[in-house]
Amino acid sequence: MALRDRWNNRFAFVMAAVGSAVGLGNVWRFPFVCYDSGGGAFLIPFFVALFTAGIPLMILEYALGQRMQGSAPHALFKVSQIRKAERRAKDPKKSSPNWEWVGWWALLVGSTISFYYAVIMSWAFNYLYHSLKVSWAGNESGFFYQTFLRLSEGPGVLGGVSLPIVIGLAITWILIYFIISKGVGRVGKVVMITVPLPVLLMVILVIRGVTLPGAIEGLSYYLTPDFSKLLDPKVWLAAYSQVFFSLSLGFGILIAYASYMPKDSEITNNAFLTSLADAGISFLGGFAVFSTLGYLTQATGSPITEVAKGGPGLAFVIYPTVISKLPWLQGFFGVVFFLMLLTLGIDSAFSIVEGVCTGIQDKWGLHRHKSKVAFVFCLVGFIIGLLFCTKGGLYWLDIADHWVNNFGLAVVGLFECIIIGYFFNIGAFRKEINSVSEIQLGKWWEITIKYFTPLVLVIFLIWNIVTEIRTAYEGYPLWALILGGWAVSIGAIVGGIILMKIRTKHREEFNV
Repeated sequence: MALRDRWNNRFAFVMAAVGSAVGLGNVWRFPFVCYDSGGGAFLIPFFVALFTAGIPLMILEYALGQRMQGSAPHALFKVSQIRKAERRAKDPKKSSPNWEWVGWWALLVGSTISFYYAVIMSWAFNYLYHSLKVSWAGNESGFFYQTFLRLSEGPGVLGGVSLPIVIGLAITWILIYFIISKGVGRVGKVVMITVPLPVLLMVILVIRGVTLPGAIEGLSYYLTPDFSKLLDPKVWLAAYSQVFFSLSLGFGILIAYASYMPKDSEITNNAFLTSLADAGISFLGGFAVFSTLGYLTQATGSPITEVAKGGPGLAFVIYPTVISKLPWLQGFFGVVFFLMLLTLGIDSAFSIVEGVCTGIQDKWGLHRHKSKVAFVFCLVGFIIGLLFCTKGGLYWLDIADHWVNNFGLAVVGLFECIIIGYFFNIGAFRKEINSVSEIQLGKWWEITIKYFTPLVLVIFLIWNIVTEIRTAYEGYPLWALILGGWAVSIGAIVGGIILMKIRTKHREEFNV
């Protein structure tokens, strides 16, 4: 049996985990959730959610990967085997369900994300080039949607692919392959650059932003507390949603990363460090965004409600508009902004692929062939990503992202809580975690995993399903939502079950 790869040290693991958690959403999602949900008052439900759901679930994923020394599918397979052995010790006729398919579900969801995430990275590569001449100046929206994307009239009209986007996509997948093909040793070296660099670039943008006219007004929109919002259940739901998706929970990434640590490695303190670093960078990102939005409202006379929009629109329309209106060094700040996006995004992108490749390696015993596994997946990712490079690609990207963020990952998190809370000895598991951890877990952790976090996730899922039934997302035709969302969901479930049922000679021995 091939020896399992290892991180160079604990710091490399933590940096990689932070890099995975910190991504594009820290810039284009958190500030606007905060803005819509009570400004500074939103920090109350946000940190409540962080300490009652985010960190507990991250501890669970770290502990699961480290204890079982395997990817998400392999770790959940081992949990099932332990449960089965315990039940049969009491009654030889009793059996227990195999939860390996949930791990594959997580990796298939993550794969879907990587296919379109790499295309967003391609956009950023192209805009990094266009920053040199500020090519979008004077017609930012038209440049992005018509000149660059050549957007069609709907998801039913794909049109041809855009060569510049395809080239950027190829560059993205080549970088991902280069980073992960030699194992977590190389990943550990890469994150020493790609984690601190975007923070440094963000600080540069914050300094420039707060020195612009109107910056204070923009920051007041971001931070002025509206405590009446705390009475709105949707604000609390938004806080839990933001925490869950910001920390890379449910992807299988953190389980895979933790599996490359020795069994006796620290767990809880690592989880706190990762979570708080992610929260801090999200908060800092808000200063970079809203200080410049304040300047934009003053420069254009537009109200903040018209310019305060998150998502790709912020990165490729609103912020470029700000850059084009700067009095000097427009190209320099364009390069800084898009280089920040690229370095934020690349860690999240390759961490997703690492999680998937680890699952494949564990299932078929391909640890000695990591580079080949990575090459095949990256090639497949590039080919599937061509769909999002078409004229209708933005629509399909939007639909896929909506489904993943509202259903895919939440289901994984719910099942993880149920499996560990009800089909595993969670009390003994907590004691194992405490035996190697600097911060000791109390009974509250078991209560959170068994009851509180599952309840929040169930409410979240029901809320989204009801919303989906009442109103078609963004007015897309039903067939497109079914094909791009629900069909992918069903396919992931079926794919997970099929992969679970495949028996391999090379699966690592069951060693608990």
